[in-house]
Parts: sequence; structure tokens; C-alpha cells
Amino acid sequence: MIQDVIVKKLVRHADDRGFFMEILREDEAFLKRFGQASMSKSYPGVIKAFHYHERQDDIWFFPVGNAQVVLYDLRADSPTKGETNVFYLGEDHPEVVVIPAGVAHGYRVLGNQPACIVYFTTEAYNPHDPDEKRLTWDDPQIGFDWNTKNR
Repeated sequence: MIQDVIVKKLVRHADDRGFFMEILREDEAFLKRFGQASMSKSYPGVIKAFHYHERQDDIWFFPVGNAQVVLYDLRADSPTKGETNVFYLGEDHPEVVVIPAGVAHGYRVLGNQPACIVYFTTEAYNPHDPDEKRLTWDDPQIGFDWNTKNR
């Protein structure tokens, strides 16, 4: 696992009415501070990758649909520099992932339905000084193969 990445399995409390599930609690201290909560919807097969932040940490959660999430450690001083982690998040795998600053991240929507991501950040987005650094989905340094493997 990439250093400082945290994965939390979520617990569904279900009954005949549906279910309840906590996503993030203040007593878990996953975020250094709260900056912003956002949501995005992507369509089947879409790849949104890669980007990273120099200052902010992210927490990702997919309440609708399923996604393949890829992390790549870009941090020069990290013992896991150059390592890749892959997670399968969404309705079938209710988990949150904490992504530290300096770790590139992206995802691909799996299946035939759109996926929605809800994410929390330690900083609010500043259009005058955005902490958004972009890499291409097929960045050669990362070298990730987004194709589904038939096993």
C-alpha cells in the first residue's frame, strides 16, 4: 500500500426500509481539515485520470455505480515513490480511500451504468490558485494499462 493512503470499509445497517451507512466522521481524523465536499457523475467507460495536488488531500467515495481507482505515488521523499495501488470502489465495494497530496489519482467507470463520486478535500477550490496538476490518462511514467483483463 502507498504510504499514507487509508482505506476504510463502510458498514451498511440494513432493514426492510433500506440501509444507512456512515461515510466520514470527525473523530476518525482522516482529514487534516475540512475544505470542500463535491460530487461528480461519469458515464460508462469514461476514464478520468490522472491528476494530483501539492497541498490538499482527498477522500473518495462512490455511492452509485462502480469504478476502478488507480493511485500512483509521485512524492520524491516517500518510501513508496513509484508504487501503484488499484482499488475497486462503488456499490459493490463500499469503501472510502484517503489520497494524500502528491499521489496521482484517477478512475475508470466500470459496468453499464454511470458512476457518481462524492469527494472531500482539505482545501476549498481556489480558481485563482488551483491545486490541480494534470497528467494524461496514459502517462508513460505511471504506465497503467486501463484495459480489462480477461482471466
